[in-house]
Amino acid sequence: MAYFLETLFGGLMSGMLYALVGLGFVLIFKASGVFNFAQGAMVLVAALSMARFSVWIPQWLGFENLLLANILAFIVSAGVMVLIAMLVERLVLRHLVNQEGTTLLMATLGISYFLDGLGQIIFGSSVYSINVGMPKDPVFILDSLFEGGILISLEDLTAAVISAVLVALLAFFFQYTSTGRALRAVADDHQAAQSIGIPLNRIWVIVWVVAGIVALVAGIIWGSKFGVQFTLSTAALRALPVVILGGLTSVPGAIIGGLIIGVGEKLSEAYIGPFVGGGIEIWFAYVLALVFLLFRPQGLFGEKIIDRV
Repeated sequence: MAYFLETLFGGLMSGMLYALVGLGFVLIFKASGVFNFAQGAMVLVAALSMARFSVWIPQWLGFENLLLANILAFIVSAGVMVLIAMLVERLVLRHLVNQEGTTLLMATLGISYFLDGLGQIIFGSSVYSINVGMPKDPVFILDSLFEGGILISLEDLTAAVISAVLVALLAFFFQYTSTGRALRAVADDHQAAQSIGIPLNRIWVIVWVVAGIVALVAGIIWGSKFGVQFTLSTAALRALPVVILGGLTSVPGAIIGGLIIGVGEKLSEAYIGPFVGGGIEIWFAYVLALVFLLFRPQGLFGEKIIDRV
């Protein structure tokens, strides 16, 4: 039982990280109706910005306080993501209003490759580290119930709590604020939203800014755990099954999908992996996503679209 709970907790904490990355896809899709292939590049640029500015700012200002350096680096990195959002809207999305979804999809692919190259030009191509003070040492809990206790990673637990808080804030934002309702209206019908006075350009800037902040938090967590390198842009691929399971239009769906994927990966690797030679954790999520695409393509909480003619 102790081993099962240890594996379960590890899966839940990994699932929250997957959900956080998946939220970036959901946010953009809800506002524009297009799958944002640039989300991985946004996570990469955000992590690179945080990693480099946390080093550069103390050098420029002449101090060694780690906490202050991280706070200033976070503010500057958030500003970088806001600037990217404004440029994307001004230079790309503004000229593609009411275009086909395929056109917008290809635009996000172009944005992705551009951000990858821009990040390498500005920040370099080395492997960097992010130190935001997250605890690294694991701890044992429930010693009185199970012999030896249950091993829990404090770093994973801290990351899961941060992810959960951010997810809750975003859910509240979409459901209970006027801007959130405007975002949902734009997602349902661009032209109808414009006809009632909702400024489409401003809404797209807002949603890309929010997605950029989500990417920044995800980049900091992933960078703190695994280091910042250009393969980080592929981390978004780990979130694809999450949004397929939960539904591309559902913020709660991203949470549930992330938890299912995280727990499923850990449990299948722990209990089935030894019988088949291991490696299940690598492909489990994609096989599960394929099953959903075959039998419930809209996901658990996605909207089922019916075209009537």
